[in-house]
Amino acid sequence: MNIKRALYVCAALAAWLCLAPGRSAATPGTKLDPESDRFYQTAQLIMTGEEKKIFNHLPDAASRKEFIKDFWDKRNPDPDALDNAYKKELEARVDYANKHFREGGLGMNTDRGRIYIFMGRPDKVEEYYNQGYSNQGYYNQAGTGIRGSIIQWFYYNYGLGIEFVDERGIGEFRMRDYTGAGNFFEAMDLFKLGQSVGPDSVFKQPVVKFDLKYDASRKELEVDFPAKDLFFRENDEGQLQVDLDFKIYVYPNEGATKETFEESQFFVTTDSELQGLKTVPFRFSRALKPGKNFVDVIAMGKQGTRGKVRRIFEIKVGP
Repeated sequence: MNIKRALYVCAALAAWLCLAPGRSAATPGTKLDPESDRFYQTAQLIMTGEEKKIFNHLPDAASRKEFIKDFWDKRNPDPDALDNAYKKELEARVDYANKHFREGGLGMNTDRGRIYIFMGRPDKVEEYYNQGYSNQGYYNQAGTGIRGSIIQWFYYNYGLGIEFVDERGIGEFRMRDYTGAGNFFEAMDLFKLGQSVGPDSVFKQPVVKFDLKYDASRKELEVDFPAKDLFFRENDEGQLQVDLDFKIYVYPNEGATKETFEESQFFVTTDSELQGLKTVPFRFSRALKPGKNFVDVIAMGKQGTRGKVRRIFEIKVGP
């Protein structure tokens, strides 16, 4: 491996994985109730930065209980099912990681544990014990030869290989490189939000990223989708139409009451207009409170679109 690439990848992975042991997420001076604390110890692994900020500012156990329910509901692949398959699978993977990747602490806080929690059991595992890798371009961050072994995990459906290195020879493996993926970090961030994966996963497709704007003068939210990522059908008038169901959560900062609303919208255009269309807007009449707001947008397609997509936005509104 090229040393410059190794240093870049290691730095990026360290920033993304954030492998510090779990801590209480309560606002300074506030002690979490037992239910909230148990939830956070596991859920922090898949919380986005925005969700952690929201959780930090919830004022009491009742609001945190509501947050916990919403947190799992948003990630439930089948809202009508009695059991949340996503939650059940996550808890099983955390349990496996804690039992099999203990490197001086909980397995879920190791690089291998985190990747296992996100992606599950690899299809193939290879381990190399030869300590002569310094002569073949395998280096640690200090530029010297590694002392331990190298483990490679392969996920065939994702077209992905991940490399872990025991640099000091003490059985402590750090993720150092990946091969064959698209945008690895964006894809993993989507895993946190509960996006589905599989043979046509986000590793093999462009990441669908939509934007959110707020017009304070009109008290209006505008969600903008790239036109190329939407599925248009021909309606009864011979025009092209896309239909989406939205569920939007608004969390004002400093513990103000959460708002939730659902709305179905459609957008109509013609074939000639679509050729020059870059984005498709969906507008919602909603006044945000002054200060910092977190807006969690879930959009679901009705007519063969790419399923459910989700993003969380931080919107600041002037006084």
